[in-house]
Amino acid sequence: MNIRIGNGYDIHRLVPERPLILAGVKIEHSLGLLGHSDADVLTHAIMDSLLGALSLGDIGHYFPPSDPQWLGADSIKLLKEVYHIVKSMGWRIGNIDTVVVAERPKLKPHINSMRYNLAQALEIEVEQVSVKATTNEQLGPTGREEGIASYAVVVLLQD
Repeated sequence: MNIRIGNGYDIHRLVPERPLILAGVKIEHSLGLLGHSDADVLTHAIMDSLLGALSLGDIGHYFPPSDPQWLGADSIKLLKEVYHIVKSMGWRIGNIDTVVVAERPKLKPHINSMRYNLAQALEIEVEQVSVKATTNEQLGPTGREEGIASYAVVVLLQD
């Protein structure tokens, strides 16, 4: 059995008049994430971890922000496209472990919905997807509530 591990990271600025979307879940908040797509940092970090595990570059290569077709794109749909690439190369997901770094809003009430959305998009069981949330103890850009960041690690398996 072959095993690959990939990690991903993303951060987006918080701004007024934008929706806050994490793992496809729209979360009520006075600020949202700024980006060319829906700026879903959690989903973006997972996509980069999947691509990185197979040395396929990053999401900017596949969905460049300079391309108008990706303006406002649903990141869950992009995740499905990335996973199609992974599957077509003969790999499957063992598990995904993620963390979202945000001072506010509190994400605990949304974790199960996030895990479900990700598992559905990736055709895996919810038990294979971990989503954790933490603060940055008011340190750095996430701690000052200037943005939200996310980290992801994926294990890919090939028989």
